[in-house]
Amino acid sequence: MQHLDPDRLVLLALSEELEELTELDHLESCAACRGEMQALRDVAEIGSQTAELRDLPAPPEHLWQAISADITAPRAPVVHLAERRSRPRWLVPALTAAAAAVLAVAGTVGIGRLIDRTPADQFTARATLSPLETVPPGAGGDVRVSSDGRLRIGVHDLPLTSGFHEVWLLDPDTPGKMVAVGNLPPGPEAVLTVPRGTDLNRYRLVDVSDEPHDGDATHSGKSLLRGTLTK
Repeated sequence: MQHLDPDRLVLLALSEELEELTELDHLESCAACRGEMQALRDVAEIGSQTAELRDLPAPPEHLWQAISADITAPRAPVVHLAERRSRPRWLVPALTAAAAAVLAVAGTVGIGRLIDRTPADQFTARATLSPLETVPPGAGGDVRVSSDGRLRIGVHDLPLTSGFHEVWLLDPDTPGKMVAVGNLPPGPEAVLTVPRGTDLNRYRLVDVSDEPHDGDATHSGKSLLRGTLTK
């Protein structure tokens, strides 16, 4: 099957132009072109999400050399499905370079996030969260507390709620003594901060509760998951 010109796919992915009817027909029937354009759009989306980031490390020189080599390399002949309006020839390689640069920045950000992850040996406490009797047995999660006070929590299959889920640290030896850590945002994982001065030897029971939007900052009494921190 004949494919769309790669430069044309870049233009469409960056939303400079609308697809022509022949291109729409082709994209509906050609999984390869459709997948390539979606991949380019994903890269552009990642780039838009990193627009506010600052102080990123510079990409390595060999990456820019590879981008430059790819831009200047001769291209295989490709059949164009429709005549297009004339445009300056410098625009296509410039857009191609822009897409490549977005990918480079996204890769750098991804590496930075990997570097920012806390090494396993810096976790000072861990817990496995189990469902309480009134909660579906498939629910659960895990907790890791790092030496800098960050609490990383992953949960799954929690019951739906019209309110929100909140994380607490309880003192199992003194019922009613607890510390609120924070609300769980949408998604399976979150990083919360343990309040400064919290003694995890005392407040060692992790609790995830179902809280209503009632303006009451105290525990609702409806716990979903619990687990004990161990070192």
